[in-house]
Amino acid sequence: MIINLIRHGRTEGNLESRYIGVIDEPLCAEGISELKAKEFPECDMVICSPMKRCLQTARLIYPDKEPVVYEDLRECNFGAFEGQSPRELSENPFYRIWLDSGGTLPFPSGDKPNEFKRRTCDEFLKALAEQPYDRLSFVVHGGTIMSVMERFCVPKQSYFDYRVNNGCGYCVEFDGETITIISEIK
Repeated sequence: MIINLIRHGRTEGNLESRYIGVIDEPLCAEGISELKAKEFPECDMVICSPMKRCLQTARLIYPDKEPVVYEDLRECNFGAFEGQSPRELSENPFYRIWLDSGGTLPFPSGDKPNEFKRRTCDEFLKALAEQPYDRLSFVVHGGTIMSVMERFCVPKQSYFDYRVNNGCGYCVEFDGETITIISEIK
């Protein structure tokens, strides 16, 4: 099975380097322009996070396909860090503790990283089991892509090694157990 894992286009929060997880931001004008200027791999079906930024991206890059929404593909809840930039959080002691943990501690009032990763990977597998197609495009969030790649990609790398820019991602082959990267979507 060929799968395209594509991160949504830019939002105002992305432009300002803010933690945007559960905030349901739409794409910004710059994000829309960037997506329109790119070409994306073909697919038989589009699977999407329920967030506005993902739905807008999916409809822009695959206008002839109605995205199928899977709720648990949504981004991590950054809790007390939502809507803030690293600069704004720099004096926050909880943010410093979280950074010192290498991103492994739970977000204050938000998701626990391991639970987020499990949720998104379980939903990824559920979507694959329910769709009878050979070429799928997932239009989701950076954290969702990083979770899926960390769990399934060989050779193994860490979560943060799979960080992708807005409107970018990976074209991969999935054999039901492991992911092999075919190419990057730039």
